[in-house]
Amino acid sequence: MSRAFHCILRLLPALFLLTGWHAHAQEMVSVSGDEVNLRAGPGTKYPPDWILDRGYPLRILRNQGAWLKVIDFENDTGWIHRSLTRSTPYHIVKVKGANMRSRPSVNSRIVAKLVYGEVLKTLEHSGGWVRLQRDGLRGWVAKRLLWGW
Repeated sequence: MSRAFHCILRLLPALFLLTGWHAHAQEMVSVSGDEVNLRAGPGTKYPPDWILDRGYPLRILRNQGAWLKVIDFENDTGWIHRSLTRSTPYHIVKVKGANMRSRPSVNSRIVAKLVYGEVLKTLEHSGGWVRLQRDGLRGWVAKRLLWGW
């Protein structure tokens, strides 16, 4: 390989640090309050596009001061003030229906039927399964049916 190519390879980590890309590549947050505005731009002067409820998971695309540009499970983007988010993990059901099961297996008992867009608190991961909580109910859902962390 050429000397120039090796120089570029050595500079890549510094470029990632300078751009901040690495810091938010997969960083997730959840909405911390009830009826929180997701805005068209980074500030209260921008109109709200959506109102989100507690726990709604969002992936950070970038930040601008105290504002976060985020994307949701439907690829909608918007801005939210960092103070209205937290790092508590949640998942959202991304299919028309999903079975919540008593154990992480398709052969285990179904404890609840979940609907598209339903938000649940994440408790743990095991292989391709996620243990979730909705109110007092706990159970397992196949990860491929969910979006979040």
